[in-house]
Amino acid sequence: MENVRVRIAPSPTGDPHIGTAYMALFNIIFARRHNGTFILRIEDTDQKRSLPEYEENIFKALNWLGLHWEEGPDVGGPYGPYRQSERYDIYKEHAMLLLKRGKAYKCFATAEELEEMREVSKAMGKVSGYDRRYRNLSEEEIKAFEAEGRPYVIRLKVPLTGNCEFEDKVKGKIVTPWADVDDQVLLKSDGFPTYHLANVVDDHLMKITHVIRGDEWISSTPKHLYLYEAFGWQPPEFLHMPLLLGLDGKKLSKRRNHTSIEYYRASGYLPEAICNFLTLMGYSMPNEKEFYSREEIAKDFDVNRIGKSGAIFDEKKLSWLNQQYIINAIEPKDLWKRIKDWGFQDELMEKLAFLCQTRMRTFGDFMELCSFFFVNDLPLSTELLCQKGLLPEQAAAALQCLIWSLDEKVDWSSASFEASAKEICELFGLNFKKQMIPLLFGTIMGKLQGPPLFDCFEILGKPRARARILRAMECLGGVSNKKYQKLEKAWHARDLKSFFDQNASS
Repeated sequence: MENVRVRIAPSPTGDPHIGTAYMALFNIIFARRHNGTFILRIEDTDQKRSLPEYEENIFKALNWLGLHWEEGPDVGGPYGPYRQSERYDIYKEHAMLLLKRGKAYKCFATAEELEEMREVSKAMGKVSGYDRRYRNLSEEEIKAFEAEGRPYVIRLKVPLTGNCEFEDKVKGKIVTPWADVDDQVLLKSDGFPTYHLANVVDDHLMKITHVIRGDEWISSTPKHLYLYEAFGWQPPEFLHMPLLLGLDGKKLSKRRNHTSIEYYRASGYLPEAICNFLTLMGYSMPNEKEFYSREEIAKDFDVNRIGKSGAIFDEKKLSWLNQQYIINAIEPKDLWKRIKDWGFQDELMEKLAFLCQTRMRTFGDFMELCSFFFVNDLPLSTELLCQKGLLPEQAAAALQCLIWSLDEKVDWSSASFEASAKEICELFGLNFKKQMIPLLFGTIMGKLQGPPLFDCFEILGKPRARARILRAMECLGGVSNKKYQKLEKAWHARDLKSFFDQNASS
């Protein structure tokens, strides 16, 4: 196999996801097996949610795991730029080419029309909401709409009959009726491309030979293949990897699971153990071997050994494997240095010491005051979390809204935490000092008093703080899927007291 080129293309719209590491790892293994090239591309076309700090966090997280790339935004390469936000002219040029060839069309549907179509489709049990009403406009009709100044998107003109067939290197032959594929939006009315257009154009221009990605993209592959055909390009080979699933059998999500790479770093896991564990999720080594290096798996990597069904991301198994690395892969003389580098850097300890200074009678009190910072599993109970008449289901709902409020503020700083906590109290009608503060102390520290709460939250960091909030919610019984949807709707309307009152009596 010659000139193998593979890539990952994460979006800088949040904390680096463990699924990104999973895909990067298998792309790198495949590239190393065939003496190929691994590329990092940043898909930042979502201008509202993409932030430079998120991009930097992607670089840091992957480098911490030892997953290095030969081409990318930070290192350059012959096929740049490697950020989609710097390639808009390229996408527009290719969208216009599709219009010229009759493979795409201008769609003038208004927001009201699209909503009506969605309601009709939902009532009829159809998957796609768009009814293709603007697919076959005449030139005169198009000019009339444009003369009105009516905005439009550019949609792909997929076939209406027949099947799309392709051979996936993992799944085998996959057949999809074209009737099940919608006319995908390629270029939005603001001129920004959607993932589907940018992805195909970039993969071709960057000479990607193999697209290794998760199962969830199988349904999009017919659109991508049709784009390759419309442009007259040779498509790459496709390998769709099994999804990472939680213990509940559902796709990992930050609502229920620890998905941030930074969470695992901050919690004391070793990068070698995480990479080893992630390969177990999608691959089976000969003789059911479980403890091995990336070099070992790359040496004889065989796509036929990739799993076809989803893999359960079991943190207990990860912890066991991490323990094996601590015991077998670290020299005793190096162990303290690794522990110190993880959680006892001078800068961090100075911050904690400052917060504890007025609370210590002796230095021996320091670890008792700060022990919550260095452990992953706090001793939680409903009695601890729910003070002064606060019910468990109410507390769980308040914590979920706290996450939503913090996500809107992005930075998860001490000031943001305090502001969000007060906002939740006001919207839910809670007592800040008697109910919310004990709930938050219990959630973050596993006790009702300690160093300054909001400062400790910021030092703990977003991934670990989120994990503690999720664990407290789990202890409280969580928020059911049915109530979650109602709560989310109430949150967006900022009408939480009625939801709170209803659940207080249910």
